[in-house]
Amino acid sequence: MRLYLMQHGKAKPKEVDPERNLSEEGVKEVERVAAFLEKAGIRVERIYHSGKRRAEQTAEIVAKHLGVEAKMAEGLDPLADIGIWAERLEKLDEDVMLVGHLPHLSRLANYLLSGNPDLDAVAFTFGGVVCLEREEKKWRLLWAVRPEIVV
Repeated sequence: MRLYLMQHGKAKPKEVDPERNLSEEGVKEVERVAAFLEKAGIRVERIYHSGKRRAEQTAEIVAKHLGVEAKMAEGLDPLADIGIWAERLEKLDEDVMLVGHLPHLSRLANYLLSGNPDLDAVAFTFGGVVCLEREEKKWRLLWAVRPEIVV
């Protein structure tokens, strides 16, 4: 099973846009990363997002490129309990993408890889994707991509 963890794209400041829609730069970066994922042949069964507008927009852009549906799911908010998704992932066999926020994504990735959510060994960036793979109940980091390295 592969798990793709994606931090939402850059959003407009709350003072400018209380809903925090993606900025123009954020849309462009997410489009670039999504096109890269499509070209690389990445396939997922589902894309889940937090329901916050910036995560929803990010998930919708990626879903368009990968030909799947993006759905809102509980437990992906910035301060959500990582145990919710750690437990759900134990029961999943299909490849999925979670589009969310820091510190949640970082804590989840670190917990899956090391058992320590506070390790801070995985670096996320706006619009970036981290790919983890589970084999025989063990997770490992396969790769990470950041918008600035995708042309």
